[in-house]
Amino acid sequence: MSAQIIDGKALAAATKAEAAAEAAVLKAKGIEPCLAVILVGENPASQVYVRGKVKDCGECGIKSLELRMPETTTQEELLAKIAELAADKTVNGILVQLPLPKQIDEHAVIDAIPPEKDVDGFSPVNVGRMQTGQPCFLPCTPAGCIRMIESTGTKIDGKNAVVIGRSNIVGKPAALLLLAKNATVTVCHSHTANLKEICANADILVAAVGRAGFVTGDMVKPGAVVIDVGINRGADGKLHGDVNFEEASAVAGYITPVPGGVGPMTRAMLMKNTTQAAAMQNGVAI
Repeated sequence: MSAQIIDGKALAAATKAEAAAEAAVLKAKGIEPCLAVILVGENPASQVYVRGKVKDCGECGIKSLELRMPETTTQEELLAKIAELAADKTVNGILVQLPLPKQIDEHAVIDAIPPEKDVDGFSPVNVGRMQTGQPCFLPCTPAGCIRMIESTGTKIDGKNAVVIGRSNIVGKPAALLLLAKNATVTVCHSHTANLKEICANADILVAAVGRAGFVTGDMVKPGAVVIDVGINRGADGKLHGDVNFEEASAVAGYITPVPGGVGPMTRAMLMKNTTQAAAMQNGVAI
C-alpha cells in the first residue's frame, strides 16, 4: 500500500483562483482589495514568507503594501503604524510577520489589529468567535489543513482525529476546526503518555510539533489521512516535515508532502481571507 499524495500546490492554485475571481467581482464594484504586510527586522525566513505573500497578492489581483521597519523599531512605533493602517479605509487586511524582535510584545501587536482586518485570524476576538462557532477569519494554516483533508473526499464527521502540538497558531485551532466538523479530537503534546498508541488509532493525524521525522510509520493507522504541518531545516540543508514521509506513506491512505503541502495552502487561505475582508468592510456579497 502506498499513500496518495495530497498536492498542496494544486489545491492552493485552485484556492487562489477562487480569491482572484472574488477580487475581480470587487474591482467591478470599484473596490480594490488590499493587504498590508509589516516586516520588522531582517529575519531571512520572514523575508522569504513576505516575498511569497506579495507574489500571491499579485497573482490574485490583490493590492499589496509591503512595509519594512528596522530591527530597532520600538513597540510604540509599530503600534502607531498599525493604528495608521487600521484607520485607512483602503487597507482591508493587516498582517504583522512573526516572530518580532525581543523588545516588542507579540500579544500587544496582535491585539492592536482590528478584528475585521485580522486576516491571520490571530486576534483574541476572532479566536473567541471561532471557539464559539461564530463567523470569523479562520487562522490560515489550520483552515488550509481542513481544506486538504476534505479534498481527499474523507468525511471528517465521526472520525477519530489526533492533533500533535498545542500551539495557538496551529494545534489548538486545528483541533477546534476538526471538532466543529464533528470529529472526535485528541490533542497530544510533549507530556502525553502512550502517544504512539493514541496516534495509531487516528483516522486523521495532524502533526504540528516542530521536530523533523517525529511521526514514524508505526504511529500511523493504515489508511489514515496524515497532514504534516512541520517545516524543519535538516542538517542536509533540506526541508523536512514532522512526519517520516517514507515510513508513513507506506501505511497512510493520504499524506501531505514537505515542501509542497500545507505551506502553499496557508498562503492561499490568506488570499481568501483578504478578499472576504474587503467584501465585508464594504458591505458587498461575493
